[in-house]
Amino acid sequence: MSDDGFHVHGPHDHELEHVAEHGGDRFTSQVAVLTAVLSTIGAIFGYMGGHTQNEALLYKNEAAIQKTSASNQWNYYQAKSNKQNLAELSVVLTTGSAQEKFNQAVERYKTEKEEIKVEADKLEAAAREADQKSEQEMHLHGRWALATTMLQVAIALSAITLLTRKRWMLVGVYTATGLGLLCGVAGYLHL
Repeated sequence: MSDDGFHVHGPHDHELEHVAEHGGDRFTSQVAVLTAVLSTIGAIFGYMGGHTQNEALLYKNEAAIQKTSASNQWNYYQAKSNKQNLAELSVVLTTGSAQEKFNQAVERYKTEKEEIKVEADKLEAAAREADQKSEQEMHLHGRWALATTMLQVAIALSAITLLTRKRWMLVGVYTATGLGLLCGVAGYLHL
């Protein structure tokens, strides 16, 4: 207020004075707090969704590495098989000490191939396990993403509720919130 008793204030000042004098609108305050809580929970769900997606990608990468290593082992196995086949052919074509030398080579290649096969099978099993973990994480990511989306819908509905001041729209807000929380619990419980 000026010294001469004349005061001009804008609409914002009028609203602040109104809230200060009358205590504000309880409905608006409650929906605003609900929206803030939903935003916080939604942020946590969004973080969890991103985390599970990153985990899925890491497991998928691990699976690719293990598959490549297994493929390399199988290539090595095939090379030993080729050498064994040549040694077996040499056994047929030679006699005496040379033939004995090739017989020993055949047995050595058989032993080496078994060791290589065991390693290749281990790598393939590790690749399958990493693929399964990746699929599980992507499933969880879907749960978290759906939970986040439902909370975003609830937040949007609460904003519309505030703008239209239609109390019946809170049913939509609570329904979307409930569905979002159920999906979040399903993600948390790894369902």
